[in-house]
Amino acid sequence: MLRPKIYLVVPTRDYRVFVYYDNGEIKLYDCAWILNKSGIFEQIKGVNVFMELCTIMNGTLAWDITRKRDPYNCIDICPDSVYTESVKIDKNLIA
Repeated sequence: MLRPKIYLVVPTRDYRVFVYYDNGEIKLYDCAWILNKSGIFEQIKGVNVFMELCTIMNGTLAWDITRKRDPYNCIDICPDSVYTESVKIDKNLIA
């Protein structure tokens, strides 16, 4: 079975991201683990930067760290991980 495609991401101030899929699913991916990482993840630890640069690149949840939409120079998360490690959200709970 093919994994559905991401068409929208909405970051929150508590380092989580609502991920909307083309099959109608809405999932919540917890990115708090980024706060414990060093290296490239240092660039998105500030909540404002985390939220501002959050996007879809390379078909998955990503952060456009250069602000140039360069698919080779971004931080992206494995799409399978985003899908399987996210919690499914009841659409009726989304306002």
